Amino acid sequence: MSTGYPPPRPAHRRHHPPQRAWIIFSGRADHGWQRWLRPGFRHCFAALEDAAGWLVLDPLSGRLLLARLAVPAGYDLPGFYRRAGLLPLGPYALEEHALGAPLRGVPLNCVSLCRAVLGPHAPFALTPAGLHRALIRRQELRIHESRKKNLTLRKE
Repeated sequence: MSTGYPPPRPAHRRHHPPQRAWIIFSGRADHGWQRWLRPGFRHCFAALEDAAGWLVLDPLSGRLLLARLAVPAGYDLPGFYRRAGLLPLGPYALEEHALGAPLRGVPLNCVSLCRAVLGPHAPFALTPAGLHRALIRRQELRIHESRKKNLTLRKE
């Protein structure tokens, strides 16, 4: 028997304000095996900005740190990280309903977490340096494509 009301929707599908992601790269090596990675790119983590402020996702050894920072909305967290000697890249707009290939068969590490935050269209990478290189390459391609569009548009 129908009540005439629409079926309830899961809470996670409600419309949320847009989020922007920053990927932060660090050269710090907490473990001996990290010294094999490229200097300056031995770890990465994600910082998400939304209307409520900042959420940091940092995979540490053995656990995942999720922290809502007690800073005012609009705080320049990427600038803070730059001043601390880290390298933030972004912002990347996060799509609510992104379709694409799932991230399967990849161990949970800092790179796979950052790729999962960026969504199914994130570039493939195995190391922080590889992720940085792929993100920079994508930014350069977007800039090149936008310049190419602007040059080829007809002015009337």
